[in-house]
This record gives sequence, structure tokens and C-alpha cells, in this order.
Amino acid sequence: MTIRVLVVEDDPVAADAHALYVGRVASFSVVGTVHSRAAAVRTLERADVDLLLLDLYLPDGHGLQLVRSLRAAGHSADVIAVTSARDLAVVREGVSLGVVQYVLKPFTFATLRDRLDRYAEFRTAAGEASGQDEVDRALSALRAPRAETALPKGLSAPTLEAVTRTLREAAEGLTATEAAGAVGISRITARRYLEHLVTAGRAVRAPQYGQVGRPELQYRWLSSRR
Repeated sequence: MTIRVLVVEDDPVAADAHALYVGRVASFSVVGTVHSRAAAVRTLERADVDLLLLDLYLPDGHGLQLVRSLRAAGHSADVIAVTSARDLAVVREGVSLGVVQYVLKPFTFATLRDRLDRYAEFRTAAGEASGQDEVDRALSALRAPRAETALPKGLSAPTLEAVTRTLREAAEGLTATEAAGAVGISRITARRYLEHLVTAGRAVRAPQYGQVGRPELQYRWLSSRR
């Protein structure tokens, strides 16, 4: 069974990256990539979609408004929210509307692959449960991530968030030295986090020339808005 996915993401670079990630996971195919709520509605009217990979901040309305309107219209497509939003009230509202997973930006391919594999496992479960344990196992497929999706050893989520925020706010990009000064960590540590963002497909790096001595790498956030 192929699970048909519609990627809804306002940032074209991020949308292409998400579609590429989905296309690399067995049993999933991308039926379209759109950048607004209105475009998503139009696509859903003409295409069969099983799963939305949904950014919550769209130029013409919040992503949960889209989900709410789909439910009112009787559309049963499941939703995985891919977002930088960390407001737990939004998470609770999403759960009530049928959002089955949240993936926080920035993330790696391994993280998204894990969520998609778990969703596929949940979706393909069939038959009648023999008892509470079997029901619990089916539901747990959507919950706790596997250990392989954890951050690399030595990296912490709070520091990654701080480095990510600093890089996003730097329109011209940052060197590891500049990021270290802004966040309050060593240059070597800052470089590890910046390289992790590059590996995750959320940043790019290029040599910075024009200064005396060896050129230093400059890192730039790929997303234009987040």
C-alpha cells in the first residue's frame, strides 16, 4: 500500500526538502507540494491524499484552520505537523483535530523517516485487538520516537535551539566564531551544532574570503522566514 502525501509548506526550499525526504521512505509517495492553505484545498479537491505534512504557519491562515475546515467537510486525511511552533496549547488543539504527529524544526531525515514509518505501522494495523495490550501497542506506534532519532552524542536540544534561533536571525549568515559569541559557547561547540544543521538540510556553509589568513566557513539558514 502506498501512502499518498501532500506537503504543505510556505517556504519553497523547505517544501522541496520535505518532499525529497518523503520520497526516500518506502511506501510513501508525494502527490503534490503547495505553499498556502488555499493551494492545499484546491489540491485536496482533485487528488486523493492520505496524509498531510503540514506547516502550521501559512501566509493565508494557520495550518490548524485548514485542518478544521477539512474535518468540517468530512475529509479524513491524517496530519503530521512539521513546524517550529512549541506552544503546547496548539499541540492539544491539533490532537483534538486529528494531528497524529508533531515534528519540530529543524529535524533530520532520520527523524522524519521514523515518524513516517511509525505512522505506516499504525495505519496498516488491521483486525480485532485481543485485548488492551494490543490496543496500547498500536497507539504507541505514533508516540515515543526510537532512540536512533536522538541528537548526536554531546549535543543538547536547548543549545541546538539557541544556535538555530541565532542563525535564523542572521540575514547574512554567521561564522562559528560569531555564533559562539552570540550563544555563549565555544567556537568548536558552535561549529558542531552548525554542522548538524547542515547535515539536517536546514543550513548551508561556504568559505568566507576577504580576510587575512585562512578563510572561515560561513553558515546560512536555508529557510527565509523561520
